[in-house]
Amino acid sequence: MLKLIRRPDMWITLVLFLLMIPAERMELFSSLENWLLGNRHIVRLNTLEPEKTQFSYDEIVIVDTEETFFDEYGSWPLKRADIAKLTTNLKRLGAKVIALDMLMDFPNGYDEDPILAEAMQNTGNTIVVAQLEFGGDGKFIEVNYPTEILKAAAESGYTNHTLIGNKISRVRFFPQEIKDHNVWPFAIKTLAMYKGVEPQLENGQLTIGDIEVPLDPFNDLWVDFPSLPPMATFLAKDTPAGISAAEILLELEDIPDDEWDEETEDLQELISGKIVLVGDTSEVSHDIFTSPIGEVYGIEFLADTIMTLMKNAPIRPASSQNEMLVLLILFICFVIVALIPKYENLLFLLIIAAYAGFGVFTYVYYGVAFSMSYALIACVLSTGTINLYLFMMERKQKGFIKGAFSQYLSPTVIDQIVENPEMLQLGGERREMTPFFSDIQGFSTISEGLTPEELVQLLNEYLTAMCDIISSHQGTIDKFEGDAIIAFWGAPLDLPNHATVACHATIEMQRRGEELRKMLREQSRPLLFTRMGLNSGPVVVGNMGSAERMDYTMMGDVVNLAARLEGANKFYKTFSMISGSTYELAKDDIDSRQLDIIRVVGKNEPVPVHELLARKNETSGEMSGVVEQYMKGLKLYQDRNFKDAIAEFEKVLSIDSEDGPSQTYIKRCGMFLESPPEKDWDGVFTFTEKG
Repeated sequence: MLKLIRRPDMWITLVLFLLMIPAERMELFSSLENWLLGNRHIVRLNTLEPEKTQFSYDEIVIVDTEETFFDEYGSWPLKRADIAKLTTNLKRLGAKVIALDMLMDFPNGYDEDPILAEAMQNTGNTIVVAQLEFGGDGKFIEVNYPTEILKAAAESGYTNHTLIGNKISRVRFFPQEIKDHNVWPFAIKTLAMYKGVEPQLENGQLTIGDIEVPLDPFNDLWVDFPSLPPMATFLAKDTPAGISAAEILLELEDIPDDEWDEETEDLQELISGKIVLVGDTSEVSHDIFTSPIGEVYGIEFLADTIMTLMKNAPIRPASSQNEMLVLLILFICFVIVALIPKYENLLFLLIIAAYAGFGVFTYVYYGVAFSMSYALIACVLSTGTINLYLFMMERKQKGFIKGAFSQYLSPTVIDQIVENPEMLQLGGERREMTPFFSDIQGFSTISEGLTPEELVQLLNEYLTAMCDIISSHQGTIDKFEGDAIIAFWGAPLDLPNHATVACHATIEMQRRGEELRKMLREQSRPLLFTRMGLNSGPVVVGNMGSAERMDYTMMGDVVNLAARLEGANKFYKTFSMISGSTYELAKDDIDSRQLDIIRVVGKNEPVPVHELLARKNETSGEMSGVVEQYMKGLKLYQDRNFKDAIAEFEKVLSIDSEDGPSQTYIKRCGMFLESPPEKDWDGVFTFTEKG
């Protein structure tokens, strides 16, 4: 035993198991845990009898605005006056609660809010979406409610701060905000309204009437995804839980009152006395997530959340006490096995397999979810402690070498050179890539007001921040030209989603730029605003130069256009411009707005360009309103209706007086009113100077 105590691997094993306790509380391995949970859930769906896992259609129905609906409706999104009609019809059909999964935190441009408010007041038991706003430090700021008139007419609940992983999802509660503002998750408020009670949260226990569900240590409710009938992809498409909004809004429009009950008998049977969830399932909504049962829309996730509560939450996290007990038992097993060195590794593997089987069994048959990843990580790391030590020593040596060269070359290039020495030969290869160019606005003027020392310090701070983001997003820095950064994605490492990653890096750089400006403002130093341009397409990349001195760089028309787009930002008073080719590759992962179709200096072919705004579905409510109004003006401009276009762009400026594209188009429309374009004008704007 004394010998065992002296073994350093045993002490390392103890430390590893102890570290898993805070690691679990901090959710350090949440991605792995979600993957393990998702696969356990799939086993559960395929193991238990159907009545325990299927979605119940008795109390919930989804009314969705899908693609075919909008084809018939003729426009997107649904007008608030028509939402009012939809709400009224659902009430007439007997809906007990109507939950509108629609964000309406800005006034309607058609002054239809009073119509909708009146309908919701008359209907009663109606709930709409609110949003919680948190600062960068995670502290609560405020509740973004619907517009005042809608807030007064209906209840509201938040739909953000829902953790939707690749495999398992949770709804987060905020006890302090619930206490201070009485603001609840949308699904919880909907179910409470259905039951005619007020929800309660006390000591980690959620109570809704006769429903009592414990939350996990992070105040999360675990959502139980149901199994679906064969061939069903979405609840709102292929099962009795879903009804097209066309049946409620369009097909009932001309039915006389004296024929209403007769004509709507089937619909009344489906809807009467139920919770009706109304949401957008069209492609343009992008309100879709992955889950163990496939892709689901946000409205379906809300239905699953409500059904989870109605089933009294059959999936629950294991208690902290039980988690710690399992860790202790595993550690004792490892210590005992250490006394049997001949079969040590085999027995370690058997312990790991036994624990994995235990975790799956308790989840499938008892709905108790142990945090398997943390215990498994401790077991695996403990088993390979010695090998890990040797590996880390080797890695440390390689890290030193790479660190020395990383002062001169991109780490990704170094890795490729280590693995492929032939890369040191001159030559290039053709690749699909996304080049990036950036430049600080007015840097020459800024530099004139600084000493050389101050200029160097400012530039180093800026370049360090930007380059850290590029490197962390798998980008390769080509070169610096003064304050300009030239980089690319897609080489030397193959990156299939190079456009998306490049866009996300650009968004992050602009966000970091805002943080830098805040710091510089506090220090009374010049503020830095950076224009960035992205383009995607075939590029020649490789070692260019001479046999004695070479540079890993890129060239081609795609590169030149990216440089032009960076400069073109100046004409629209924007800061992040992407080409149409980049947009097409990344559009499912980003928010943007169409800027123009342009012909840059030195190019004959016109290029569609977009302003890069944010990651998908992360654009602020105010900016979303700007974009919506701006697109109305752009459509009129493209239709040569310049006078009306000016009016629409001026409406944008009433929302955001600094909106550069709208200012640009107002000026351009005025120019075209004085001197109309040719009859065969194709909407392309040709630049006569570089940015």
